[in-house]
Amino acid sequence: MTGPLALLDSASLYFRSFYALPDSMTAPDGTPVNAVRGFTDTIARILTDRRPSRLVACLDADWRPKFRTDLLPSYKAHRVAEPGDGGADVEEVPDTLTPQVPIILEVLEAFGFAVAEADGYEADDVIGALATREKDAPVEVITGDRDLFQLVREQPTPTSVVYVGKGWAKAEVLGQREIAEKYGVPAEHAGPAYADMAALRGDPSDGLPGVAGIGEKTAAKLITQFGSLEELVAAASAGDSRVPLKTRLRLSDAADYLAVAPTVVRVAVDAPVVQSGPDTVPSAPADPERVAELAERWNLGRSVERLLAALPGA
Repeated sequence: MTGPLALLDSASLYFRSFYALPDSMTAPDGTPVNAVRGFTDTIARILTDRRPSRLVACLDADWRPKFRTDLLPSYKAHRVAEPGDGGADVEEVPDTLTPQVPIILEVLEAFGFAVAEADGYEADDVIGALATREKDAPVEVITGDRDLFQLVREQPTPTSVVYVGKGWAKAEVLGQREIAEKYGVPAEHAGPAYADMAALRGDPSDGLPGVAGIGEKTAAKLITQFGSLEELVAAASAGDSRVPLKTRLRLSDAADYLAVAPTVVRVAVDAPVVQSGPDTVPSAPADPERVAELAERWNLGRSVERLLAALPGA
C-alpha cells in the first residue's frame, strides 16, 4: 500500500525541538544544535511511525506576509524583532536558534528530502497548497500549531493533521471527525468550520483580536448553527432573531475585523509553491559523504544514525 504524503510545518517542529531539548547539546565549536538534533529525530520518528511514501519540509518564505498585514496590521505584530526596510519583518527568534536553521536545511539537502516555499507566503500556505493539489495519496500535515486544523477533509483526498503540540509521544492524529468532536463544529465541513470559528474566537498568539465577548464554545455553536462566518454575519446584519441581540451588537462592533479576518486566517491554497525536487522519501541519503561530514562537524551522531536507520532502504 502506498504511504501518505507527509507535509512538515518545519518551523513549528524545529521551534518545539529547540525548547524541548537542552542547549547544552553543542557542536565541537560550541554552536548549539538542540533544534537540529530534535528536528532530525522528529523526521526519523515520522518515517518510522507514519510510514510516508513522500515527504516535503515546508518553509516560511515570509512569516508575516504583506497581504495579511495590509488587512490586519496586528497580525503577529508582537513577534516582530526588527521592522523590515522595504522587505520582510525580522521575526523575534532566540539567538541560539537562528544559526541552527541553515544546518537543518543542509541536513535535509544532504539526505535528499524535498523542501518547499512560496515567495511572500507562510509555510501554512505552502502546506495548504500542496494538500489541496494532492490527488494520489492521503495527506498528513505534521505540526504543533492548531491553525492547520482547517485543512482536514475526507474528499477528494483524505487530509489529517498529526498534532505534536504536546510532543511526539503524545501526538494526536486528527481528521474531520476528531476536529468536530474536539471543537463542536460540523463533521461534514470541519476544516472550513474550524477556520471560521478561529476567526470569530481570535488568537492572541497570532495577533487576531477576534470578536469581544465570543469565546471558543460560543463561536463553534454559532458557526454550526449558521454554517459559515459569512452566513452568520449576514444573518446578524439582517436582524435575524436567531442571533441574540447582544451577539448582533458584538458582531457589529467588530465589523471591520470580520471583513478581513477570513482572508487573514484561511491558508492561501493558491500559493505559488516552489519545491526543491522530487518528494519521494529517499531510500538512502542523496549525499552520504555530506551526511557524514555534517554529523561529525555538528555533533549530530545518534540523531543522524536514527534517521539513516529510518530510511525505507535501510
